Amino acid sequence: MATETPDFSSRPQRGCIPEIPEIPEIPAIPEIPAPARPAADGGTTADVVVIGAGTAGLAAARHLTGAGLGVIVLEATGRIGGRMATDHVDGFRLDRGSWLPVPDGPELALLPRPLPLARLDGGVLLHGTGRVQRVGARPRRTDGQGGRSSLTAAFDQAWLRVNLGRMAQTAESRLLARPELPARAALATRSVPARIAEGALRPLLTVLLADPALSASCRLSDLRLRAFARAGLSLPRGGAAALPELLAGELPSGTVRTGVRAVSVAANAVQTEGHGTIRCRSVLVATGADRAAGLLDGLRVPEHHPVTVLHHAAPQGLPTGPALVVDTARRGPVAHSLAASAADPSRAPRGRTLVTSVVLGREAGEPPHLLDRAARAQLAALHDAPAREWELLAVRHDARAVPATPPPYAAERRVRLLAGVYVCGDHRDAPGIGGELSSARRAAAALCADLGVPVPSGTADPAPDPSLTARAV
Repeated sequence: MATETPDFSSRPQRGCIPEIPEIPEIPAIPEIPAPARPAADGGTTADVVVIGAGTAGLAAARHLTGAGLGVIVLEATGRIGGRMATDHVDGFRLDRGSWLPVPDGPELALLPRPLPLARLDGGVLLHGTGRVQRVGARPRRTDGQGGRSSLTAAFDQAWLRVNLGRMAQTAESRLLARPELPARAALATRSVPARIAEGALRPLLTVLLADPALSASCRLSDLRLRAFARAGLSLPRGGAAALPELLAGELPSGTVRTGVRAVSVAANAVQTEGHGTIRCRSVLVATGADRAAGLLDGLRVPEHHPVTVLHHAAPQGLPTGPALVVDTARRGPVAHSLAASAADPSRAPRGRTLVTSVVLGREAGEPPHLLDRAARAQLAALHDAPAREWELLAVRHDARAVPATPPPYAAERRVRLLAGVYVCGDHRDAPGIGGELSSARRAAAALCADLGVPVPSGTADPAPDPSLTARAV
């Protein structure tokens, strides 16, 4: 019996829910720092309780302990990392999400030690119908093109290199001064040839925003494109969990408590499920937006974009190498795919290749077996290798993976809700690793200010790096 394959031709626009008024500001009440200690009733007290041991929570805890505060981090699950966790399956390291950090991100520069990154030296392959363009690495002539087609490809390649180079040199203030529109509308109003807009920039922005409708503010899309033009893309070596593990390693022993779920919060206490009440002087909620709103009445919850990640094991290396392959022709459900172990060999056992593919938009909600079946022929075409015998290792679906950022875009949302109650996460900043780290730093700084504690080095706003040389790709 034939099995129906989903229609992947349409990609609907996404919206966002109305703004919900947030908790009003209440003047801070200065207090004198005190170390964490046992309570008189046998419970526990701390200066600060951080809820959530993902990237944002661990980063905030690092700033706070650096200020000399006693901190307890509560994590409801059995391990740290949140969306940046990495699963170990038969010698493969499988990320639960799709994270492609920019190597020179300013927040990464504030980490206590460098995050090991594997740059995608092959750049981005824009795989269309009949031709392939490479952005972010040395241009490569595509076989099978000739005459007029090759001249067109050469023109498009030159246009991309020149204009991405200009974007890399553009000051952030100039980008933010442009009229704010949805990214797709902004792309249509600029002097971009339609062929390049639809065949190159639209799919590239889809990767950078995880938003196939390009409904995000052009302010965010411009900043993401500029960051890509400066430094390309990379993978955390050893898996996405390398970042939360790095942050956790900087905390005093016993700071993080896994398997402890917070059920309610106040400025001076956190009630847990089965572990009693932890008394404190401040609470910082560092969970996803939905969980945070469940603990903090009135917190705005943005719309989110869904993401599904397919992990396959291939028996051999792939011709595409360490390059992110983007399907500009939309042959199937996969938006982009990567031979992850070609860039980071630690992600696969010797002699095998880990292929990580990402599905965005409505298609991300399809059943895993249908996605896998529909993706096989598409992946074979994208990687120029037979994919029928690839082993499906795992499918990871997150219906609320990436916060939506439609206009008007607020790059830094409020992290201090009232004296003693704070919130951080990429839903309070830009989506992704940079937003997690930035919001954590801002929340820690606000908390320290309320307690009258000096802000530690590395918690203030990062200064521009004068040594950074913009490099077109």
